[in-house]
Amino acid sequence: MTHNAKEKPDAFKEVMAAAKLQLGRTDLPHQSLGRALLPQEEALADALMEIYAAGAIGRNAIAAALTLRGVVSPISGTSDWTADSLAEALAALNSDLDNAYNQNGFGG
Repeated sequence: MTHNAKEKPDAFKEVMAAAKLQLGRTDLPHQSLGRALLPQEEALADALMEIYAAGAIGRNAIAAALTLRGVVSPISGTSDWTADSLAEALAALNSDLDNAYNQNGFGG
């Protein structure tokens, strides 16, 4: 995701960027990843952050917002989200990232 002057700043990313410069820890934002995120996973994460920031609450509202945005699920490959498919995708991604961390450790 590229940022332009009209986009809302991401406070978390700004804090992490400042911390890694201050500490010389370029791996700090990815300390719990056992592998790099795939482009579809990054797109989902970015969309979720925007949806949460817009005030969406609950799986139904989040699924509807993902569908409206056309976000493709990294698990099913579709952009037709439901509360159940959202829960399944997040559980599968979490499990996969946990497995990658267990296999590859810090900062994959």
